[in-house]
Amino acid sequence: MHSLPATTHRPTRIQRKRTKGSSVGSAMIVDRSSRYGNPWRIQGTVLIAPDGTTQHLETPEAARKEASARYRAWLDGEGPDTHTVGCKTFDRRRVLTGLPRLKGRDLACTCSLPRAGEPDHCHGGVLLELAAHPERTTT
Repeated sequence: MHSLPATTHRPTRIQRKRTKGSSVGSAMIVDRSSRYGNPWRIQGTVLIAPDGTTQHLETPEAARKEASARYRAWLDGEGPDTHTVGCKTFDRRRVLTGLPRLKGRDLACTCSLPRAGEPDHCHGGVLLELAAHPERTTT
């Protein structure tokens, strides 16, 4: 008797829709409502830092790329351990200790998905990488 080879699920990022009846299935939510949220926000071409300062970039894509890069740098130890934005506190240590919960899971964020062949400039992509390779964290 021949057995079929086991298929390996490669975790991916899906877009979380906040509409009635939408579901992310078994994906883990990593948007700003979760412990994994990115304290850097974007509005169009403007990057808003956790302290409220803004940086204007050329395109929305450039703003997404910068927000994702800042999130990665923060997880790598840059800046304070916590950022408070409004009523929400984002805690780097809590994100890093929670990475094992993400391993092998699809991740859901409200960021739009990239087109085929384009890079995914979402902090969810950073989390997918770190969950798969926790040795890449420096803290």
